[in-house]
Amino acid sequence: MPDNPVAPDKSVDRNVAVAPVTDIQVSGGAGGFRAKGEDLVAMSALTDEVAGDTLKTALAGHKFLAEPDVLASALLNPSGVAKFEAAMALALDGPTGLTATSAAIGLRGDALRATKLAYEAADELAARGLDASRWMAGLAVASAPGGVVAAGLATGTAIAADVYANYDGDWQKWLVDHPGMIDTLIGMSPGMLSSLGVPVDLASTLDLLAATYADGTADVKYLQTYDDGSGPHNLRDILLGLDERNSPTNKEPSNIDVRIIKDANGNVTGYVVDVPGTKDWNAPWDPKSANDSGVNVDAMAGNRTVLQQGIEQALRDAGAQGSGVPVMLVGHSQGGIVAAQSTSDLVASGYNVTHVVTAGSPVGRIDIPGNVQMLSLENKGDIVPHLDASDNPNTPNRTTVTFENQTGTIGENHSIGGYRENPGQPQDQRVDRNYVAVAGQLDQSSDPSVRRFLDSTDAFTQGGPASQMRTYQVTREGVK
Repeated sequence: MPDNPVAPDKSVDRNVAVAPVTDIQVSGGAGGFRAKGEDLVAMSALTDEVAGDTLKTALAGHKFLAEPDVLASALLNPSGVAKFEAAMALALDGPTGLTATSAAIGLRGDALRATKLAYEAADELAARGLDASRWMAGLAVASAPGGVVAAGLATGTAIAADVYANYDGDWQKWLVDHPGMIDTLIGMSPGMLSSLGVPVDLASTLDLLAATYADGTADVKYLQTYDDGSGPHNLRDILLGLDERNSPTNKEPSNIDVRIIKDANGNVTGYVVDVPGTKDWNAPWDPKSANDSGVNVDAMAGNRTVLQQGIEQALRDAGAQGSGVPVMLVGHSQGGIVAAQSTSDLVASGYNVTHVVTAGSPVGRIDIPGNVQMLSLENKGDIVPHLDASDNPNTPNRTTVTFENQTGTIGENHSIGGYRENPGQPQDQRVDRNYVAVAGQLDQSSDPSVRRFLDSTDAFTQGGPASQMRTYQVTREGVK
C-alpha cells in the first residue's frame, strides 16, 4: 500500500507539454513505514540513554541516605533527619521516584523496538502469505480434474470468472486493464509445477528456467566519445537520456552508454550508465543479443548476465573502478532488472554505486545494498513490473512511485515516453509521456521520499559544460 499520494504537477516545461499522468503514489524511501521503523529504533536508543542516565542519578542519590554528615546531624535534629530520609527515599524509590521512572522509560524503549519488529513481521508475513496463497491456487488448478478453467472456478481464484465477465474480445486491452492477473498467474506457476512432482517456489522456478539459458561471455566494443554538455539536470533529463539510448530511431549500434559528469573545473563527479530494455524476444535455448529475452530470466534468477559484464567493462574503461566517484545505473524494463541485479557485484568490485533508477522493471525480488538509493517508477497499466509477482520492498533506501497512464496498449503503457511530436501543434511542440512525464512531475514533488532521493543526486545533475558520453556495443562471443 502506498504511503504518500502526490498531486500531479501541471506545469509546462517551455514548449514541452505533458500527457496525462495521474494517481501518483509513493511508497518506501525516507517517508515509508520502514524508515519510520528506523526512527523508532533511534528513539528507543535515545530512550535507553535517558533511562540509563536516570538510573545513574537514582543510584547516586542513594548515597545521601547513608551520608555520615546526615547521620551525625540526627543527634541534633532527629525528626528533621527522619523527614529528610523519608522524602529522599520516596523521591528515589517511590512509585513516581527516579528508579521507577528509569524502569518505565526503559520499558518505553522496549515497546518502541517491539513496535518496529511488529511492523516488519506483519509486512513479511503478508508477502509470504500472498506467495503461499498463489502457490496453493496453482497446485489446486493443476491437480483438479476437468481442465484449468474448471479448476480455477472450483478453487475460487476468480481468474476464469474475471475473464468471462470482462473480456470483450480485445485481449490487449483486457490485459492492461487487469495487470494484477500477471502477478496471480506467475505466482501460481510454482504450485502448478509442484503438482507434477517438482516441489518448487518462484525463486527455484526462475533458477530452473535460467539453467536452460547459455548466457555466454560478453564482447564489449567501445564506439565513440562525444560532448554531452552539462549532462542531466534533473530526473526528467535522466529518463530522457535513457529514452535516447533506447529509442528505435537511434541507429547507433550502442546498447550501453556511460555519461561522465564533470564539474566546471573538469573534475569527474559522477558516472551515469544508461541500460535499455529487451530488443530480441527469442526462445531461451537460442541466445541472440545482450538484450534478449533470456537475459531477463537470467537476471531475475540472480545470475551475472552478459549485459552486466558489459556494464562492468564499460565502467572500468571509463575509469570508474576504484575511483570512489559515485555511479548511477538507469534502466528501463530489462535494463532495470540488470541494473538492480548488477549493483551488489559492482559494489563488491570497487565501484561506488550510490543510485539506481528503474522504469517499468520487475525488481521486487532483487536485493539491493542498504547504502544504495533506488527509485523505481511503475505505470499501473504496465504489465512488465508485474512479472516478478511481488511488490517492491518498503525500505528506507528503496522508493517506489506508481502512477496511472493508461493508453490501452501494452507497448505504450511500457514505453519510456520521451517527448515526441504532437500532431496538430506547432512544429516545436513536444509532449512528455509515461515514465518521462512522471519524472518531470516528480522533479516538482515535495514528497519526503522523492525529495530525499532527488536531493542526493547532485553528483549526477550538477555537471559543468564539459561532460562526456561514451558509447559501447555489447554482444556475445560466438553469437551473431
